Amino acid sequence: MEQHANPSRRRMLIGTAAVSAGAMLTACTSNDAGTKGGAAQALASASSDKPGKHVTIGFAGPQADHGWLNAINVNARNRAKNYKDVTLEITEGSNDTATQIGQIETLINKKVDILVILPADGKALTQVGLKAMRAGIPVVNLDRIFNSPQAYRCWIGGDNYGMGLNAGHYIGEKLKGKSDARVIELAGMDTLELTKQRTQGFDDALKNYPNIKKVARQAAEFTVESGQAKMAALLQANKKFDALWNHDDDQGIGALRAIKQAARDDFLMVGGAGALSAFQAIKAGNSVLQATVLYPPTMAASAIDLARALGQSKGLGGLAEFEIPSSVTLYSAVVDKTNVDQYMPTGFN
Repeated sequence: MEQHANPSRRRMLIGTAAVSAGAMLTACTSNDAGTKGGAAQALASASSDKPGKHVTIGFAGPQADHGWLNAINVNARNRAKNYKDVTLEITEGSNDTATQIGQIETLINKKVDILVILPADGKALTQVGLKAMRAGIPVVNLDRIFNSPQAYRCWIGGDNYGMGLNAGHYIGEKLKGKSDARVIELAGMDTLELTKQRTQGFDDALKNYPNIKKVARQAAEFTVESGQAKMAALLQANKKFDALWNHDDDQGIGALRAIKQAARDDFLMVGGAGALSAFQAIKAGNSVLQATVLYPPTMAASAIDLARALGQSKGLGGLAEFEIPSSVTLYSAVVDKTNVDQYMPTGFN
């Protein structure tokens, strides 16, 4: 779960959720703009679920040492299997930038048609993205963004600011009838820009609710252990509060353990990302966790769709343009008991 460019620059929202984004991207085919005959009609007649030109997609991501990152790999593999005209060349993920650069250079030397890259470090891998583009291999930059727009043909990723904004509005609406409401925040890693974006979105949303005050914040490290330790500290220091926003469902597992150990059930909790365990807890309704805000790993499946469309010179279904967009920002939908069944199939372990 990494940073991307300023949300205002990336504000192309596809649908109202990750599922709708995936559905639209599945229809990667140029659209009929209302003309009769000619190129537009010919291109529009192409159906994405019918085999087209064969495309070899190289996929390079970081080490799957986190539930969300593992889900990225799973989504990419499973999506590619849906297409008879796609071959996926996938590397073994690495958090070492030099190793990942080497893996991508191997894919470039293999002359794959398209590259999908989730860089371990966007800044450090910008040059290899540029190298691929200069070699005539279009790059779909997934989530963690390269420093230069010349290093990719299309960027697709989540909306960190939007996560915080939607979490804040959800909590705000739940507490708007309560005077002197108090909320706390269990953030991710403060060394990451994404954490700052999520906090900023949350704080901006709370400005709309003058009855609510954020009274505490702790940064964890996206792990179960860190979530448990930091949550225990927050509970010890704050004997009374009304809501908690936790940035990450993986560390949320630990947070829920600390909450259970402290025998606290006097507040509501909102998570982040979309883990299966969070969906199950929301559906069961037997914990403080009432909702989670998506940072959908289905973006990897959509990246495969985009790569295939690029390789087959198609546009994006539902849009008039012949080309796919240069950026796609996914929407951070809020999942609670009212819609959890819809999102359950997208939950990751």
